[in-house]
Amino acid sequence: MAATLHDVARVAGVSFKTVSNVINNHPHVRDTTRAKVEKAIAELDYRPNLTARSLRSGHTGAVTLALPQLSLPYFAELADAVIEAAAKHGLVVLIEQTGADRKRELEVMASPRLKMSDGLIFSPLALGQEDADLIKADVPIVLLGERIFGSTSDHVTMQNVPAARAATEHLLDLGRKRIAVVGAHEGEVIGSAGLRLRGYKEALEGRGIPYDDGIVAYVVDWHRSNGAAAMHDLLDRGASFDAVFGLNDTLAQGAVRVLQEAGFRVPGDVAVIGFDDLDETRYTLPTLSTVDPGRSEIAETAIRMLLERIKEPAGTPPREVETAFRVVPRESTVGSAAAGSHPSPTGQ
Repeated sequence: MAATLHDVARVAGVSFKTVSNVINNHPHVRDTTRAKVEKAIAELDYRPNLTARSLRSGHTGAVTLALPQLSLPYFAELADAVIEAAAKHGLVVLIEQTGADRKRELEVMASPRLKMSDGLIFSPLALGQEDADLIKADVPIVLLGERIFGSTSDHVTMQNVPAARAATEHLLDLGRKRIAVVGAHEGEVIGSAGLRLRGYKEALEGRGIPYDDGIVAYVVDWHRSNGAAAMHDLLDRGASFDAVFGLNDTLAQGAVRVLQEAGFRVPGDVAVIGFDDLDETRYTLPTLSTVDPGRSEIAETAIRMLLERIKEPAGTPPREVETAFRVVPRESTVGSAAAGSHPSPTGQ
């Protein structure tokens, strides 16, 4: 059980009011008394309830952002966008990292640390649609991502299927016919990988091109190393393709590295597009074509919806918002010749 102000007062041998004065940094507290209280706070690992401290407004002025992995560039840049959007409203952001672990994702919603904030922006990866009823906390929640729909919380997501379809159509418009996919998840239907693969399939179907699972590379995670390993696998299998759709930018970057090491020109031999529009894609060689999924809009919309829920928790039924997207052509695809003008990785 979390320590309370009364616990701190008992250990320090002072009154409840004195502890409150120390925590709120009141000037008229003797140094010796302040030292005793601070020592008790450290011993008990006391975490102040910021909501209780903010008696005038009843709010802490902080929100919690729970993300799977800050080591994934997309989530790092999303955190930056949320912090920037929150600052416009005078809010600070407390970060929780769940590691895409089911137990940690459930713990975040029940954590006493949520008392330090007014609301939670939550991007689950381990929880799925069957867990929709578990999305609840003592503060308002705004969900991000594609794992759970139809919960009692507001939800902001990107248009994965149409955006992936547009990315694939960009390659098709350049004359590419054999488009490999890097980053699919085995058996996934709901989730970014499953939805983006669906968009890819829809684009092929719209052009009368049969789907070939032989040029789809499956991975577990979405890091550069996974993209590189997937490309090695495609080349080792002798897969024939003239373009690559990386289901995120880091996968695409790993794939480009392996293609170049193997002697293929990007985009001359193989055109490559990613997804997420990470800042670093503007500086890769070649610069990476990608999809901007509306990350800034996701952050700003999530903050706005959370603030509305904080002010009126039961104001309206749960809302779902999809952000706008755009294809961003860069050097890895633009200017590439039609597929028939250059050999595929297998020389066919």
